[in-house]
Amino acid sequence: MSNELEIIVKESGLDKTKSQTLLDNFKNYFELASEWEVKAKTICVKDDTQVAEMKMARTGRLFLREKRIAIEKTRKELKEQALREGKAIDGIANVLKALIIPIEEYLDKQEHFVEIKQKVAAEKKRIEDEKKAEEERIAKEKADEEERIRIKEENERLKKEAEEKEKQAQAEREAHEKALAEERAKAEAEKKRQEAELQKQREEADRKQREADVKAQAEQDRIKKEAEDQAEIARKEKEKLEEQLKNQIECPKCHHKFQLKGEK
Repeated sequence: MSNELEIIVKESGLDKTKSQTLLDNFKNYFELASEWEVKAKTICVKDDTQVAEMKMARTGRLFLREKRIAIEKTRKELKEQALREGKAIDGIANVLKALIIPIEEYLDKQEHFVEIKQKVAAEKKRIEDEKKAEEERIAKEKADEEERIRIKEENERLKKEAEEKEKQAQAEREAHEKALAEERAKAEAEKKRQEAELQKQREEADRKQREADVKAQAEQDRIKKEAEDQAEIARKEKEKLEEQLKNQIECPKCHHKFQLKGEK
């Protein structure tokens, strides 16, 4: 177990003095933990009559608790000492850097005098160029604004003229449409009048046709009835004649025909 501690300290990269300090502070605890790892396994409680074993387990637990607390205390003390040491190192380094950095910066300016002078001149020229470009841009924007205003006014004038022309054209279209509407109304009225007149003429023609049809039908019925009456008279005459012929007798000698009595 102590070998494991030595490996951890060795791999930490600390110098020999600090490594030995860590080993001195924690080595005994490694040995104690190894000892109790074996000793604890000899205590095995299996029933409630093993009071001595339970007491021994309590004693060992409290002893190990005491050592664990001592390990934590040692850890904190060593860490606080390391933190204080780190703060002291940072403080000393900061003081020394505060002394050296201004000197280093002064010497850097002396070393790069030409480059710095050129850089300052270039920066001055850049500022002057930007100022000139800005003045030209402002002048151009001003000219652009005047042109924009002129174009806007011209557009407004053209727009107004277009609106006036459109208004006049609209009035002309409305007048033309009104005239067309009136013409269409007149034409529609004339069309309706003519249609009404034609309808009246058709109705009159239909009435006359119906009257003519009625007269013709009546004439046909009269003619038909007269024909039927004449046919009936002829039929009766024929029947009468046939009856007379049927009641006649012919003399075999003189061949004179005589009517039988009873026939009127």
